[in-house]
This record gives sequence, C-alpha cells and structure tokens, in this order.
Amino acid sequence: MSIDPAASIARVHLTIPDLNRSVAFYRERIGLQVHRQSGDVAALGVGQSDLLVLHESPSALRVRRTTGLYHFAILVPSRPDLARALRHLGETTTPMQGFADHSVSEALYLADPDGNGIEIYRDRPRSEWPTLDGSLQMGSDPLDLENLLADAGPAGSWAGMPAGTVIGHVHLHVANIAPAERFYAEGLGLDLIQRYGRTASFLSAGGYHHHVAINTWAGVGAPAPPPGAVGLKHVVIRVSNDAALAGVAQSLTKAGFAHESADGHVTTADPSGNVVMVSIAPST
Repeated sequence: MSIDPAASIARVHLTIPDLNRSVAFYRERIGLQVHRQSGDVAALGVGQSDLLVLHESPSALRVRRTTGLYHFAILVPSRPDLARALRHLGETTTPMQGFADHSVSEALYLADPDGNGIEIYRDRPRSEWPTLDGSLQMGSDPLDLENLLADAGPAGSWAGMPAGTVIGHVHLHVANIAPAERFYAEGLGLDLIQRYGRTASFLSAGGYHHHVAINTWAGVGAPAPPPGAVGLKHVVIRVSNDAALAGVAQSLTKAGFAHESADGHVTTADPSGNVVMVSIAPST
C-alpha cells in the first residue's frame, strides 16, 4: 500500500549536548525562529510550524561511522531565498561543506556545531525535472555560486528563513541498503525513485524527488549509535488523516515491521535503528 501522496517530512528531532549553543546557531546562522524553550528541549521553526526540535543531553557525544543522520534538508520557497541564505552564511563566516546542482534542486551543505549535517535547498519547478525513459534523473554537478548570488537582491535583506520554509527531506545512514529500502518502500509505503549505484536509494510520496534518502556511506554493516549519542532522535512524517495513518500501520504489519500506535501517531524504526514517527498531529 502506498503512503498518502500528500505525506511530507514534518520535523526532525535531534539530540545535542549544549542547548543554548545549538539554539543560537540555528537562530543566528540558519534563521529559524525559537518557538519554545523549556528545560532541556527547544522547538524552532518558521511561522507557526515547528521544523526542528532539540533535546539536550550534556553527556551526548558524537560517534562516527554509525547509522543515523547524514543530513536533514531545509527547503526554501524560491531561488532568491536560497541566494539570501547563502549570502548570510558567507557574511557570518559560517563554515560550508559543499554546494551542488542536483538537476531537480540547488543545494548548500553545512553542519551544526555538533556535526549534524544540514542541507538548505530550493527546488526547480517539476516541469524542469529531467527524466530518462520515464524515470527521474538526479545529478550532482557544481553549483554556480556567482549566478545564485545574483538573485539575492539588495544587501541587508536577510530576515531569517522565509514563510513557506519546510523540511524537504532527510538523508540517513543505514547498515544495508536492501532491508532499509524494503522498510521504507513496503513498510511505510514510499515509492522508490532512484538508486545511486549500490550505496544509496531515494524514496518519496506523491512523485517528489525524495522525502527519504538512505546510504551506506558510513560503512556497510555500520552499527547503530549508542543510546543518547549526538544525532537523530527521530524524524516525523506527516500524513493527511486517520485513514492514511491507519494505512501506514497496516503496511508495517503486513511487511513484518514492529510498530506502536498511540495518540494519533505510529512509531517504528528501520532495520538500522533510525526511529520514524508517522503522525497527523502537527504538534508531535
């Protein structure tokens, strides 16, 4: 059973060791608004929507070569919005990790102070997405930064992430592609869009280029991180209604994946231990 075609990534929950440091980074460098901060948890986002929830654990350590978050991706509404974000990151001397033109999108890559990967990107119109024999083709070419910055508009126009910004996708390290692909396709009901050799797969709802990507770039057979490590706590996928949520639970059961259903959401984990919550509740 395919997932609700309107399904999307609602928000990402991260474990970090220093809440104030992370909040300052995401507010000042990335441009998210602090919606709530209490105790060891802070919720940030754009407008009324929480996009990122930070959970402080002072003893949390970064453990490399494990499954978990590769990056989460912030989707801005337009190319000028992406250009303004790029200019702001340059003006604040924020270290960058890369830039790419993926044919379907243009993307900036960086990391937060704890090494959690971040992509900021804009989509090209779907009518411009390249296909071959009916299959979507995503590339990875150099991004023309000068051309992009030409769309930034007058200096001083940065006002944080604009209205309409969302989490576009998440990209996860997994131990093995085949079982993870089966989980996201047969268990959650996402459509397989493209494979990148034998090391990565891209899946989505409703014909999008990808809502979830999986890779084995941390190593085939990579272990799950220890409990409480820096990184992904869980990702929330939003569906439209109760029927769509029940459909996810049914698909997980049919495919043999354990899950729990309660309070308007279904919680499960892929075979590599990445926790996914499917919800109809915007406050989850």
